Amino acid sequence: MVSKTDETCPAAAEDTGEGGERGCDIKREAAHSSGMPLVNGDSGHSHTEAEDHNEKGEGETRADDGNDQEVIVIQDTGFTVKMHAPGIEPFDLQVSPQEMVQEIHQVLMDREDTCHRTCFSLQLEGNVLDNFSELKSIEGLQEGSNLKVVEEPYTVREARIHVRHIRDLLKSLDPSDSYNGVDCNSLSFLSTFTEGDLGENGKRKRKGSELEQIDCTPPEHILPGSKERPLLILQPQTKDAKPLQCLKVLTMSGWNPPPGNRKMHGDLMYLYVVTAEDRHVSITASTRGFYTNQSTTYSFNPKPANPSFLSHSLVELLSQISPTFKKNFAALQKKRVQRHPFERIATPFQVYSWTAPAVEHAMDCVRAEDAYTSRLGYEEHIPGQTRDWNEELQTTRELPRKNLPDRLLRERAIFKVHSDFAAAATRGAMAVIDGNVMAINPGEETKMQMFIWNNIFFSLGFDVRDHYKDLGGDNAAYVAPTNDLNGVRAYNAVDVEGLYTLGTVVVDYRGYRVTAQSIIPGILEREQEQSVIYGSIDFGKTVVSHPKYLELLEKTARPLKIQKHNVLNDKSEEVELCSSVECKGIIGNDSRHYILDLLRTFPPDLNFLPVEGEELPEECTNMGFPKEHRHRLSCLRQELIEAFVEHRYIVFMKLAALQLMQQKANKQEKECPAVTENGGSSPADGNATESSKALSEDGKAEGTLCGLDQTRNLAESIASEDETVDPKSKEVILNACKAVGSISSTSFDIRFNPDIFSPGVRFHDNSCDEVEKQKQLLKDAAAFLISCQIPSLIKDCVDHTVLPMDGATLAEAIHQRGINIRYMAKIVEYVSKSQARQQLDHIHKLGITELITRSAKHIFRTYLQGVELSGLSAAISHFLNCFLSSFPNPIAHLPTDELVSKKKRNKRKARHLGNVDNTAWASTTPQELWKNISNETKSYFNFTIECESVDQAVERYGLQKISLLREICVKSGIQILLKEYNFDSRHRPTFTEEDILNIFPVVKHVNPKASDAFHFFQSGQSKVQQGFLKEGCELINEALNLFNNVYGAMHVEICACLRLLARLNYIMGDNNEALNNQQKAVLMSERALGVDHPNTIQEYMHLALYCFANGQLSTALKLLYRSRYLLILVYGEDHPEMALLDSNIGLVLHGVMEYDLSLRFLESALTINGKYHGTKSLKVAMSHHLVARVYDSKAEFRSALQHEKDGYTIYKNQFGENHEKTKESSEYLKYLTQQAVALQRTMNEIYKNGSNASILPLKFTAPIMSSVLEQLNVINGILFIPLSQKELENLKAEVHRRQALHDTFCIAEQENSAEGTGTESDHGKSQAIVETSTAQASA
Repeated sequence: MVSKTDETCPAAAEDTGEGGERGCDIKREAAHSSGMPLVNGDSGHSHTEAEDHNEKGEGETRADDGNDQEVIVIQDTGFTVKMHAPGIEPFDLQVSPQEMVQEIHQVLMDREDTCHRTCFSLQLEGNVLDNFSELKSIEGLQEGSNLKVVEEPYTVREARIHVRHIRDLLKSLDPSDSYNGVDCNSLSFLSTFTEGDLGENGKRKRKGSELEQIDCTPPEHILPGSKERPLLILQPQTKDAKPLQCLKVLTMSGWNPPPGNRKMHGDLMYLYVVTAEDRHVSITASTRGFYTNQSTTYSFNPKPANPSFLSHSLVELLSQISPTFKKNFAALQKKRVQRHPFERIATPFQVYSWTAPAVEHAMDCVRAEDAYTSRLGYEEHIPGQTRDWNEELQTTRELPRKNLPDRLLRERAIFKVHSDFAAAATRGAMAVIDGNVMAINPGEETKMQMFIWNNIFFSLGFDVRDHYKDLGGDNAAYVAPTNDLNGVRAYNAVDVEGLYTLGTVVVDYRGYRVTAQSIIPGILEREQEQSVIYGSIDFGKTVVSHPKYLELLEKTARPLKIQKHNVLNDKSEEVELCSSVECKGIIGNDSRHYILDLLRTFPPDLNFLPVEGEELPEECTNMGFPKEHRHRLSCLRQELIEAFVEHRYIVFMKLAALQLMQQKANKQEKECPAVTENGGSSPADGNATESSKALSEDGKAEGTLCGLDQTRNLAESIASEDETVDPKSKEVILNACKAVGSISSTSFDIRFNPDIFSPGVRFHDNSCDEVEKQKQLLKDAAAFLISCQIPSLIKDCVDHTVLPMDGATLAEAIHQRGINIRYMAKIVEYVSKSQARQQLDHIHKLGITELITRSAKHIFRTYLQGVELSGLSAAISHFLNCFLSSFPNPIAHLPTDELVSKKKRNKRKARHLGNVDNTAWASTTPQELWKNISNETKSYFNFTIECESVDQAVERYGLQKISLLREICVKSGIQILLKEYNFDSRHRPTFTEEDILNIFPVVKHVNPKASDAFHFFQSGQSKVQQGFLKEGCELINEALNLFNNVYGAMHVEICACLRLLARLNYIMGDNNEALNNQQKAVLMSERALGVDHPNTIQEYMHLALYCFANGQLSTALKLLYRSRYLLILVYGEDHPEMALLDSNIGLVLHGVMEYDLSLRFLESALTINGKYHGTKSLKVAMSHHLVARVYDSKAEFRSALQHEKDGYTIYKNQFGENHEKTKESSEYLKYLTQQAVALQRTMNEIYKNGSNASILPLKFTAPIMSSVLEQLNVINGILFIPLSQKELENLKAEVHRRQALHDTFCIAEQENSAEGTGTESDHGKSQAIVETSTAQASA
C-alpha cells in the first residue's frame, strides 16, 4: 500500500525477506503503522471504497495487491517517488509496483495538505498516466521518479464529485451518518476511553503510571450490587461532539442548470454559500475552476464578482472569502487525519444503532440531492446508467480460480459486488414499503404487488394467489424467503461451475418482509410455465427434468447430502431429480443455468411436521413431538445434517472396526487375546440401528484404534473396486453401511431425499423400500437433534465453553449446533430440569428473554402493518409503553387530523399495504399485549409464560427491563432517543412520541467467504493449540493478509484474526504489538458488530490486560469499567463472564492500592464463581486466594487466613497434598499465620505497656506489579511455563504423537464432510499456552 517513507513499517526494518515484506504490507493495509499517529492520511488505501468517487472498476482492482503475489514467493519491493503538487513542498511517497495509478489519487485525496483536490492527473515527464494501469507497467517509473500533480479542466460530473468530496471533508468528524445508519458509517467509542494514549503515543502520558495520579474510583453504577442501569453512558458524548463549523450553508443554487449561453462560457453549475461570518455568496463552477459571481437570491448575474478569486479548488476559494473557514477547515483536517483509520473506513455491511442522541438537523445539499434523485441518476457514480446486478454477480463467479492470486481476485470481486448489492437492495426495499416505488402490476391488490427498482426485483412476504395455501398461508410465505436464502447460501458455498443462483437479500422493515432478487435476463418477457425446464411450479403436480441440470446438480449432491431420486408427474411418469421438486431450473437469455426457489434444499424437520400414520422415535415422542407448527416448511439446518452424518460416520467406523477385530480374533485367538475386550458390547452382525447406538455409547476409541486404521484402508480399497479384497471383509463394510443407513453398500455415503413428506409429491411403488429407508433416516435425524444436539449444547453451557450474553449470541450458539430457534422452549425446559440448574441460570434467563422478545416481535410485526406512516412514532412508543412500562393505562395519541380532509383520507386508505383498520393499534392495553405475548409463546414455542405484566416477568424470571428494551429494538429495527428512561413510574408512561427516532430495516443476506484466508486461519489456530507459536503466528499473519485482500480492511473475520494475533504477540512478549493489534480488533468489533455487542465486551477486556502489561493502568481500568457497564446493560450482573471481569478489575485496583474497592469486586467475583462453577471448583479457589491477598495487604490477617484456608481445602481435595498449587497455598497460609501472630504480639505489647511499648515494624506487603500481572494472566487463561530444552523436546514429541492419533480419527471424517463448512473462530477463552523462553516467564 502507499505510505510515506518516514513511516516505513518497523517489521520491514527488523526482518527483511518474505516475512518482513509481508508484515509491512499488513500494517499498511490497515494503514496505521504500530500505533503512530497517522500523518497525512496514509490510510488512503485502506479505504478505497470509503470515498466512492472513483469509477466502478476501481473497487475490483484492489485485490491484486502484491500480497497474493508474495504467497507464491514472487518478491516485488516497494519504491519511493517524489510528488510535486501545486502550492505545497514536494514530498516522498512509498508505492508498490502492483498498485494502480488510481490508488495514488486516493492517497492524495486523503492527505491533509492535498485532500481538497479531486480533478487532477498524474504526469511523469509530461506524459499523463492512465488511472487503471499498474505502476510496474509504466515505462520510466522507478525509485526517485518525479510525479507531477496537474490540475485538469472540470466537467459537470467532476464538479459534482468535487463538491461531494468537499462536503465529505467538512462532515468527516460529524457522527450523524453513523447514527442515521447511512453509507456504511458506524460508531466507535474506544478513543473516548483511551484518549489516544495507546501504544507508542502512550509514552507521552506515561507519567500517569505514577500511582498518586490515577483516579480509580469507578462511577456508582459500575459498583457490584448497584441497581442503576443508565443508558446515556452507552454513547458517551465527547467534548468536541459539536464539530467545528466551517460554513453555515453550502448548497446548489436555484439558478441551476446554467442557460445555454452561459454553458458556452464554460459554466457547469452554480452553488450558494453562506459563510460563518454570515456573508451570502454565489459561486460558479466552470471548466477552469470556481469563482464568485454577482448573482443574488432574486437576480441572476453570472458575471464574475470583483475580486473573483478563480481557484481550481473550492476550498481555496472559500478560504479566501472566509477567514473562519480557513482556520476551522485546517483544524478539522488536522483532527481528521489524527483519527485511527479504522474509525473512518466504511464497513462492508451497514450496522444500525438502537439508540442515538438528539442531533440537530443541519442543511446539507448533497444529502438533499441524494434523497430526491434517489441516487438513481448516478448510482454509485456510474454515469447515466443503473447497474446490471445480475450480470455483475454472475460475471464475478465466472472469474478464473486456478491459483491463489486468481482466487483472491475472484473472491474480492464477489464480496465487493455482493456488499454493494445488499446495500442497494436494502435501500430499494425501504423505498417499496414507504410507497416510493411504482408497482409493475399496479392494478392488483396491494399485498400482491411486485416491484422493480434499480434492476432488482422486489416481492412481499404474503401468500399471493394461494400459492402456500396447504403449507400455512401467510405464515409459510413469510418463512419461505429465509429458507430460500439458506438454500442460496448452501449452493453458493459449494460453488459449482456453470450453476447460478440469484442475488438474494431478505429485508424486514415496518412489519413487512421484502425479498429482493437479481433478475434473470429474459424472465419478465415470458410466462413462468415456458421458462421452467427443471423442477415444478405447483409443488410437484407437474414435474419436468433436464439432463444438463441433473449433471450440474449431481456435483452439489454429495456436499449437500442430497439423494438423486425419481418422482411421478401428473401423467404418472417417473421424472429424475437431484434436488427438491420446488427447486426450479431456468435458462436465462444469457444461456446461464439458474436455479431458484431453494426453500426445501434441506430435508423437513419431522418434530414439527405431524404426518398421519408415521410414528416418531421414542426420544421425540417423550418430548411431546411431533408438534403442529404454523407452517409446513420447517426444515433441518445444514449444520444439523453435517453433525448427524459425522456422528453416523463414527458409528460406521466403530462398527466395522469391531467386526474386523472379531473376525481377526476368531482367526488367531492366541496371538491377539486382548482385542475383543470391548467387542462384547455389540452384536457382530450390527445390522440394526440399535446396535449402532449401543456402540456409539460404549465402544471406546482407544481399543479400536488399530481396527479403525484397518477399516479405513479396507473402505478405500473397496471404494476403488480393488479385486483383492476378500468377501468377508466386504461383508463387514456391507453390514456397517446397512446399519448406519448409507445409500451405497461399499462405502459410507449418507444422503437425504428432500421430497419425502412433501405434500403433492408422489413416488413409484417400486421405490417403496427406498422411501421407507429415507423416512427412517429423517426420523433418526429428528431424534438426533433431541437426544444428542440439545444435550451437547447444554453440556457446553455447563462447561462454559459456550458463553452467550444476549439473544443474538445465544441464537448463534444454538444455530452452530444445527438447532432451530423453534426449539428454544425445549432448551429452556431442559435447563430447568438439569441437575446443574444453578450453573445454567444465565442460559435460562436468556432463553426466557428470547421467548418473550421474539413473541413480542411477532405481535409487533402485525401491529405495525396497520399503522399509517404519519402515526408511526406514536404507535411504536405506545407499543413500547404497553410492553415495558409499569404505567397501568398508557393512552395512544392518534396523529392529528386537521391536515387531511376526509375525502382524501379515504383515498389514501385504499393504497395501504395492510388491510387493518389504521387506528386499531391505539386501543392496545398492557394487559392485552402481555396476554397476547403469553398466547404467542404458547402457540409458537409451546412454552407457558406465567406472567400478566412486565413487572411480573421481571420479578419471576429475574430479567431487567433495559435488556428487554435493547432486545426488542435490535430485533425490530427501532431506534430510540439516548436518555434515561424511568420504567417503573406508575404515574406517567415511559416513552413519548419524541423518543422514537427512526425505524431501520433488519437485513439477512449471504456472507461471501474468503476461503483461502480461512484455511490459513484454521491452520494457524491448530498450530497455536499444539504449542508452535511462531509458526502459528506466521500463518495467522498470512491469513490476515489474505482477509485484507478479499474483504478490504474492515470485517468481522479480520477482527477474530487480529484478536488471536494480539494474544500471540502478548504471549511471545511483544506487548506493544499486542496492544496495537488488539486496539484494531476493538475498533473493528465496535464498527462491524456494534458498540454493545458481546464480542466488543470481550475485546475491551483483552485490551485492558495488554494496557496493564504496558503500564497504562488508568486506561486499563477505564476499559474494564466500560466492559462491565456494557455487560450490565446487555444482560445484568449475574453472568459467569462477570466473575472474570470483576476479578480483572479487583486485581488492577489491588495493584494501585485501592484495597476496599478491590475487595468489593473480588468478593463479587467469588460469589458469581461459586454460583456458576460450584463452591468446590478451582475458579473459586483462585478467587479465595485473590481475596486473601487483598486482606493481607490491608493487614487484616484473620480474614485473609479464612479465605486462604478455603482455597487450600479446595486444592487439597482436587489435587492432593503434593501438588504444587496445594504446596503454594500451604506456604502462603504459613506466612499469613506468622503475620497474624506477629500482629497479635504487637497489639498485646501495646495493650500491656501503653505508649512505652517497643514495637517491631510489621511487614506490610504492597502489591508488586509483576505479581499482579502474573495473576491477571492466570485468570485470563494465559500460562507462561518455563521449560528446559529437554522438556521442550519431550513436549513436542508428545504433541506430535497425540496429533497423529487425532489425525487417524479425523482424516476420513473430513473426506466425507462437505467442503467449506465453517467452524467458529477461537473466542480467546482460557487457552493455556506453553511459552518456551524462561526470560518471559517472569512476564
